[in-house]
Amino acid sequence: MAVPAFRSLLGPILLRDRARRAILCAAVLSLPLGGCSFDLGSWGSDDKPKQPAAADKPADIITAQNINDAKGHATRGQVLARSGKADEALAEYDQALAADPYNIQALYGRGLIYQGQGQHQRAIEDFTAANGLSPQKIDPLLGRATSYLALDKAKEAAADLDEAVQADPNSGAAWTARGQAYERLSDKAKAAASYNRALALRPKDEAARSGLARTGG
Repeated sequence: MAVPAFRSLLGPILLRDRARRAILCAAVLSLPLGGCSFDLGSWGSDDKPKQPAAADKPADIITAQNINDAKGHATRGQVLARSGKADEALAEYDQALAADPYNIQALYGRGLIYQGQGQHQRAIEDFTAANGLSPQKIDPLLGRATSYLALDKAKEAAADLDEAVQADPNSGAAWTARGQAYERLSDKAKAAASYNRALALRPKDEAARSGLARTGG
């Protein structure tokens, strides 16, 4: 019988075609999720992708306009925060992250405001997100460690500060905070070593000086 034989040959071909289409769809759909901005000017005129119709555009695509809007809100939030207008700054950071959830400046700035308001768990969440997007930056690690210390989570703080001083060995603030974390963990040797390093970088660091006196360094 020719028909069953044809079907038996056609089946694997259809399966392979479906698999290829599934892989292609997954690859296309995954592109906007990283929040990256692409240099479209570097694409050749023949390579420009067709723009989808408005009805077909995925809701989670972050456009260049979204990224620019987020930068503007984040910058205004930073200015307001420096002026002591925490509530207004928080509103700007919220708008920035609504436009672009991957804006590191807004995540870090909002984390600092939450920290200043004593909302340390929320601060930790924002610092964690910022650290995930910029693992080589010391500020989110130092911010998260400060909130961990406020919540009496010295072990978690020490881990962050170990990473922070590796990322930036010349940060006196990180060495002082590391000394405080290890002092709470009753590790006087590491605490004293941290305070000594902090004082070598910042001789007028009174927190490090008093910590060194407590730990007998």
